[in-house]
Amino acid sequence: MLGGARLFVVVPAHNEERLLERTIAGVPAFVDQVVVVDDASVDGTAAIARALATGRVRFERHETNRGVGASIVTGYRVAMRAGADAIGVMAGDAQMHPDDLERLALPVVRGEVDYAKGNRFAHPEVRRRMPWGRRVAGRLLSRLTARATGLSELSDSQCGYTVIASRALERIDLDTLFPRYGYPNDLVGKLALAGCSIRDVPVRPVYGAETSGVRPWHVPTILGLIARTAWRRAASRRALLAEPSPER
Repeated sequence: MLGGARLFVVVPAHNEERLLERTIAGVPAFVDQVVVVDDASVDGTAAIARALATGRVRFERHETNRGVGASIVTGYRVAMRAGADAIGVMAGDAQMHPDDLERLALPVVRGEVDYAKGNRFAHPEVRRRMPWGRRVAGRLLSRLTARATGLSELSDSQCGYTVIASRALERIDLDTLFPRYGYPNDLVGKLALAGCSIRDVPVRPVYGAETSGVRPWHVPTILGLIARTAWRRAASRRALLAEPSPER
């Protein structure tokens, strides 16, 4: 436990046989349960996850590839059914430094915020560690997401290193969360529209042996999700303005 709360970590994994064991081994001891979700991998990911599924490690598998967002939703549901108070996400490619998890989780387990999101751009070595193309694209998408959601302090919308309160997940429709790349933008949008509090927390940018699944053609999809959030926020504001004032 951390701060008296049951903290779970979801590990979405697709073809991560090289790095999955390292990822799981690095999850801090204060995490109560680790939920590994294999998204129909065609390598040895499932076998490794099954072998590690003892004690605090649970294993779930999608028989068909459904996407990273869908994998996280599967993990969220497992964790909520098991009584988690807060749920983190650490991808199976060891790209999220385990020493940053406590900093992310504490504001959530203390009840200060509903959703804590990693911010790699706040790290002093981001220019050296993060590839230039990812840095430029990430900053642009973050600015657009911030404008669409009205979250002026949002700085790294694409970072998947997060911790969320179970109470916040109960306020949104997980069935409609975008299932593939772009889910961080969609989730932030849903939470903002639901009135949940969101905070950026500095984390280390980690790049090494992992192979990114993000491709240039994912950008139009993400832009579409951002535009949809902006439209929904505008529609919500119009509906509020259209409501009759209470009689005095």
